[in-house]
Amino acid sequence: MKKLVIVESPSKSKTIEKYLGNDYKVVASMGHIRDLATTGKFGLGVDVDNDFAPSYIPMKGKKKVITDLKKMSKEAEQVYLATDPDREGEAISWHLKEALGLKKNYERVTFNEITKDVIIEAFNKARDIDVDLVKSQETRRILDRIIGFRLSKLMQSKTGGKSAGRVQSVALKLIVDREREIQAFIPEEYWSITAKFNQFDADLEKYKNKKIELKNEDEADYVISSLGPDYHISNIECKEKNKKGVMPFKTSTLQQTAVNKLNFASSKTMRIAQKLYEGVDIGSETVGLITYMRTDSERLSPVFINEAFKFIKETYGDKYVGAVKQQKKNDNMQDAHEGIRVTSPYRTPESLKKYLSADEYKLYSLIYARSLACLMADAKVKATAVTLLNNDYEFKATGSVLIFDGYLKVYGNYESSEDTILPDLTGITVLNADEVIKEQHFTKPAPRYTESSLIKELERLGIGRPSTYATIMETIKARDYVTVEDKKFVPTKVGIETTDKLQEGFSDIINVEYTANMETELDEIAEAKLNNVEVLKEFYNKFEPLVEDAFKNMEKKEAEQTGEACPECGSPLVIRNGRYGEFVACSNYPECKFIKKEEVPVLEICNCPNCDGKIIEKKSRKGKVFYGCNNYPKCKTAYWYKPVDRKCPECGEMLLEKSKKIVCSSCEYEDE
Repeated sequence: MKKLVIVESPSKSKTIEKYLGNDYKVVASMGHIRDLATTGKFGLGVDVDNDFAPSYIPMKGKKKVITDLKKMSKEAEQVYLATDPDREGEAISWHLKEALGLKKNYERVTFNEITKDVIIEAFNKARDIDVDLVKSQETRRILDRIIGFRLSKLMQSKTGGKSAGRVQSVALKLIVDREREIQAFIPEEYWSITAKFNQFDADLEKYKNKKIELKNEDEADYVISSLGPDYHISNIECKEKNKKGVMPFKTSTLQQTAVNKLNFASSKTMRIAQKLYEGVDIGSETVGLITYMRTDSERLSPVFINEAFKFIKETYGDKYVGAVKQQKKNDNMQDAHEGIRVTSPYRTPESLKKYLSADEYKLYSLIYARSLACLMADAKVKATAVTLLNNDYEFKATGSVLIFDGYLKVYGNYESSEDTILPDLTGITVLNADEVIKEQHFTKPAPRYTESSLIKELERLGIGRPSTYATIMETIKARDYVTVEDKKFVPTKVGIETTDKLQEGFSDIINVEYTANMETELDEIAEAKLNNVEVLKEFYNKFEPLVEDAFKNMEKKEAEQTGEACPECGSPLVIRNGRYGEFVACSNYPECKFIKKEEVPVLEICNCPNCDGKIIEKKSRKGKVFYGCNNYPKCKTAYWYKPVDRKCPECGEMLLEKSKKIVCSSCEYEDE
């Protein structure tokens, strides 16, 4: 074997091997191969008394991978470490070098997209491993291990919470703080007045040129009683305005937009994006369809910009060609590589539809539209504002009409732009209203966080990194710290208690400012501006005394008693929190392991189509409702959607209720 290339995923390896030719063998490490051990003080896998020296071991299931890679690397004259182009990828390359015992016959290769030209160019620019990037990632991992292990154990002993983390706990605090703001919010009454004319409405805005606020119905009634029949047109203003186009996607904005427009969870978005990045067989070739999807940058390569401008001109005409937008720099931006874009504007969604799953097509279409829209001309609207006066009360009506669609030509499906047309009032000086209406309103608190708005807030505050957002969302849900109601995060009792206990003992560390500052320090380690050991020492010397004090002095939350006695030992029964929610158990645990089994009423749905049993409503271990035979495990008939006790007219299988439709459990039959 002449040249060995090690990437992270097998699907990526097949694509790259085709580009490089027969002199190269491309294999996959399947992601990380090593992690911190769980030995040593507190099981941290880190020698806190010896400059935080880490102890690494192969991850579960990776010993054979390491053995096979080591054998192949010894047979190769040159090894290329081509893991992902970020800190995590740099660290994986370093772990590969260490685990495989590579000395001189290796180089690091990075690329932002998996297309032939880019891959070939990347191998011509092979370099050394960036040790500072590795130190930054290693420091992050050690910090997360120390905080995670120490605080998780503390919370388990004091609150029943399952885990705590450097970033996850701050994200949870944002949710809890917002919930308390909502609970403490006192709505204030206010009223609006609208004059309705034949073809438009005008809202009351000012009185004697000052903004007017109506706090109750009496004030609204007084205004209406003060109005005369004539509304004098005092001003008509027409302006042509540009509707600014969009910036290229970065990880956070892709996740937010996919949540809002496609109803995709951030974890689902990243999973599909990974597949589009790694490579898809499109008949004539296997090629990566988008650039690397973990990035905080919005810049684009000149090669893509030129190709996109050419495509836009050919497809839509000169007037649709825009300009490159300048991204706003911030202190937390790494800008390691490009924003997220398609690898070629000529690979349109429609031309690839037959090669993609439904969800892949949706996400690719979104990224494709954004990739072009960010380089297209602004849209233009004609904005009209009409001001009307009635006894010193000023009413205003506004309208806008799209006169040039610009970037909306491709992005209109993802961005609403409705015309509000006002009539031509030229030459008219006085109007009479058809009616004047008053309407009561109440101020509202800030809304609960959605997945989209929480990601936006984390990024604004400089907390976490693009690669961590999806994991944070999944973790706080999996740990039962939040529930999701109407797509909004609602903290659970355990989530609130865990947050309160962490703030009780660790408010100087589990907060927005400290966590954001830590991200800055990690960036400075990557830039060789800070010493990683000094950062760890400073943190640990502040953190560990707080943990030890909390273990000794933090009051343990007592479990709530039910008023019943344990039938096995007579001790009080208490409400505990477990993996699948609350349950009732003996307070004398672990001496007595009694758990009360709740009597759940059986809801029969229909006869089982495959035996003499009944289909009943059940719940999975994670609490999700499904419908299965009561003769289980003898009969394993089960459905995720509710049966309707009718058979499919086409195949004879059970029909189910799904999203207000009747669908077949086996074939594609649908009945509205």
